[in-house]
Amino acid sequence: MAISEMSALFFLFSALLRSSLVHSQGLQIGFYDNNCPDAEDIVRSTVEKYYNNDATIAPGLLRLHFHDCFVQGCDASVLISGASSERTAPQNFGIRGFEVIDDAKSQLEAVCSGVVSCADILALAARDAVDLTGGPSWSVPLGRRDGRISSASDAKALPSPADPVSVQRQKFAAQGLTDRAHTIGQTDCIFFRYRLYNFTATGNADPTISPSALPQLRALCPPAGDGSRRVALDLGSPGAFDVSFFKNVRDGGAVLESDQRLWGDAATQAAVQSFAGNVRGLFGLRFSYEFPKAMVRMSSIAVKTGSQGEIRRKCSKFN
Repeated sequence: MAISEMSALFFLFSALLRSSLVHSQGLQIGFYDNNCPDAEDIVRSTVEKYYNNDATIAPGLLRLHFHDCFVQGCDASVLISGASSERTAPQNFGIRGFEVIDDAKSQLEAVCSGVVSCADILALAARDAVDLTGGPSWSVPLGRRDGRISSASDAKALPSPADPVSVQRQKFAAQGLTDRAHTIGQTDCIFFRYRLYNFTATGNADPTISPSALPQLRALCPPAGDGSRRVALDLGSPGAFDVSFFKNVRDGGAVLESDQRLWGDAATQAAVQSFAGNVRGLFGLRFSYEFPKAMVRMSSIAVKTGSQGEIRRKCSKFN
C-alpha cells in the first residue's frame, strides 16, 4: 500500500510546528528583484497556464515540492532524470508536474540565464498552486541552489502511508515538521477498494468508514469496476483547498486508510478536530494561518545557498 497511497496528492503539514518562528536558512524574500525581477511573475503565469488546462496539476506541483524537500533537502534533486535518479524511486510513483517546471525554467533562461534555480521554481510553483485552488498565499523566501546528487535509494526518507502514525510523525519531526494529511487531490479506486468490500477477509468493510460514507464510496468504486478510476480525496469539496477534508476524517469519511488513522491516533486527533471545527467560510482561521508557516518551514529544509550546489541550466540534468 505504500506506493498506492502515496499516489494521493496534496500534503498538509498541519499545526504544531516545532517553533512559532520561521527559519529561512539564509533565504530572503525578493532575492531576484535586481537580477531577474520578472522571475516570480514568469513562474506564476506558467503555473496558471497549466492549471487552466488541467486543475489537477495544482496538487501535483505541491506534492512534487514536498517529495523534493524530504530527500536531500529542497534542492530540486527530484527533477533529475536518470536510470537510478530520485524520481525513479518507488516512493515517487505518480509524481507529476515536471513539464510545468521545465517550461518555467526555459522561459527564465531566456531572460536571465543561469540565475534562477530549479529549487526556487519548485517552491514558487507550490505556492502558486495553492493560491490558484483558493488556498492562502505567502511570500516565498528565495535563494536556494540546486543539488548535485539524486539517488533513488535516498527516497526512503519519505513518509509512507504504510507506516504507523507514530513513524510518520517521527519522519516529519526529523525535518522540523509535524502532522501530515491530504486536503485535496485524487487517488485510484484500486488503492482503497479493499476497504470497501473485504477489509477483514470476511466480506466486511473497514469499520472506521462511516455508514453514510460507505454507500457513496462503493458507488464510485464497485467491486468489479475500473480500478484506475480517479476519486477525489475530499468528497465534500474536491476542487477547493479548504477544511472539508478534516471534517471527513473526523466523521469517518476519509478515502484512504492512512488518512483515517489520523483520527484514531491520539497524537493527531486533536489537530484534525482543531481544523474540522474551526471554520470561517471555506477556511478555518487557524488552518489558513498555519499552512503558509508550515510551507515556508518545509521549503527551507536543508537548503543550499551561497556557493553550495549549482544553478542548473536545465532542471532534469546536472550542469
